[in-house]
Amino acid sequence: MHEITLCQRALEIIEQQAVACGAKRVTGVWLKVGAFSCVEPAALTFCFDLVCRGTLAEGCKLHVEEQQAECWCEHCQQYVHLVSQHVRRCPQCGSDTLRIVADDGLQIQRLEIDQE
Repeated sequence: MHEITLCQRALEIIEQQAVACGAKRVTGVWLKVGAFSCVEPAALTFCFDLVCRGTLAEGCKLHVEEQQAECWCEHCQQYVHLVSQHVRRCPQCGSDTLRIVADDGLQIQRLEIDQE
């Protein structure tokens, strides 16, 4: 389960940013999960709550946005969205000459802090 490691690293960054802004606590975190990241959102949520215990982010609201699986089809010459990241054929023409455009990582999009 690599979600725990991702959450630990994200929390390090979140705490650094919160302290730099003079936050007393973090009340909300928005994360964007790449379509090809192999991150399970339910496991991410569980792990995030776990690693936040005893920190500035304990009890904060976690918002997870899952990115769509987007690719560029060389044959169609257009961007296409895949129904599943496991299916690597163009839904328009059936070609397998797809170039992945979607991210495969985890990004911190936004933090909400309380400075009082």
